[in-house]
Amino acid sequence: MDFFRKLFGLFSTHFAMDLGTANTLIYMKGEGIILNEPSVVAIDNTSGKVIAVGREAKDYIGRTPPNISAIRPLKDGVIADFDVTKAMIKYFLTVVRKDRKIQKPKMVVGVPSGITMVEKKAVVDACFQVGIRDTYLVEEPMAAAIGSEMPIELPRGNMVVDIGGGTTEVAIISLAATAYSESLRVAGDEVDESIVRYLQKKHQIAIGAIAAERLKLDGASVYPAEGRGNAFSVVGKDLLTGVPKNLRITSEEIREAIEEPVSAIIDAIRRALEKLPPEFASDLNESGMVLTGGGALLGGLDHRIEKETGINVYVADDPLLSVVLGAGKALEDMARYRKVFIN
Repeated sequence: MDFFRKLFGLFSTHFAMDLGTANTLIYMKGEGIILNEPSVVAIDNTSGKVIAVGREAKDYIGRTPPNISAIRPLKDGVIADFDVTKAMIKYFLTVVRKDRKIQKPKMVVGVPSGITMVEKKAVVDACFQVGIRDTYLVEEPMAAAIGSEMPIELPRGNMVVDIGGGTTEVAIISLAATAYSESLRVAGDEVDESIVRYLQKKHQIAIGAIAAERLKLDGASVYPAEGRGNAFSVVGKDLLTGVPKNLRITSEEIREAIEEPVSAIIDAIRRALEKLPPEFASDLNESGMVLTGGGALLGGLDHRIEKETGINVYVADDPLLSVVLGAGKALEDMARYRKVFIN
């Protein structure tokens, strides 16, 4: 049978996907991660035609003429624009399939823990309409825990905090099930927006989302002992004169700018710890919590959480890849991980 499939260019394979607000990652069964692209689509407003997807489309953000829109079709971790999301998934699957004709693929998709039935249906429908036969949904913190090699099947509390672009997921997992979860719609995007608002208010300068993200990655440290005295350059539009302006901003100012969303994330962690049964509290005191997602790379965040909660904090080895790696593991051994699927 395999011989005839190869002879006619047909074979069956399956995928796992982290359909994120900021980035989309795809894992192919038996091969691993084969795609990692920004979740951005550039559209011609007149014809409705897709002009660019992924990294190329991200370069369009803030630089498009009136007839072109650069769209991020997911917001707060869920589908905000169904048609554009469908076009994006279709494009990415075309890229990974190359010239191979794949029969009836399955897909495991990571979704926020607070997702509604309507939002679940949107994900399943989008996948079905681009040729996916069966779609299996797994909550992102569960996938992140699996991808970070946490012992989720044991009768002990495992705490994971997955900080993505649109949502922060705080979860306690035991016996391959979620004992507690909270999905907070404050994450990396909100951190970027806080920097934009701060510079507008304090320095009367307007910068774009890409420049704010760069400042966050290069200069942000939420722990006072780290990054002290560093300064970073950013170019924006002077709101008083309308001309370009080069500004030097210190790490202390960046920390002040992002304090509100960082505090909201830490408050969500505190709420989880306050609701723990005594046995789970004992487990976490011993094993700590794991940070995953792009937000885990925010400078000093692990030390800040440790200081404010008294719990040891560990950053996953590949925090940006944790969800898709976990979804991929669930795909590779669906019998073992059948309990983690939520649809």
